[in-house]
Amino acid sequence: MSGTLNKVMLIGHLGDEVKIHYFEGGNCIARFPLATNETYTNKQTGERVTNTDWHNIVIRNKAAEICEKYLSKGDKVYVEGRLKNRQWQGEDGNTRYTTEVHVQDFTFLTTKKESMANNQANDQPQHNKAAAQTAAPKAQAKVNEPEQDDDLPF
Repeated sequence: MSGTLNKVMLIGHLGDEVKIHYFEGGNCIARFPLATNETYTNKQTGERVTNTDWHNIVIRNKAAEICEKYLSKGDKVYVEGRLKNRQWQGEDGNTRYTTEVHVQDFTFLTTKKESMANNQANDQPQHNKAAAQTAAPKAQAKVNEPEQDDDLPF
């Protein structure tokens, strides 16, 4: 293979709110930390261990505005992009370095509101769970009904 590849795919939870900065030309940039977890069982002690890695996410322009509008701390998101290293001069005069994921594509997986609703559903007493489960298929049936006047050739 003669070429090179710089591609990152992450699924994680937002560690903070999306912070956006607008520039004079109308462009903008959004940043937020993304947490990914690795969980394994320690063979010596038998206990479950979770390691969290933090990633600096950078999104530009219209995508940045969408993320600011719809994402909040705790939401689960899929991001795809490329790694970029950046350096700057700190206030103390020292040179600082960071690695960022510059996003090219993203998908919202769950929102904090959905997660909270699922947790509340799991905490309901058994008789309420049964009522909620019977109501859910009815709502799904309406979504899956075929549309009228479908002119698609397949």
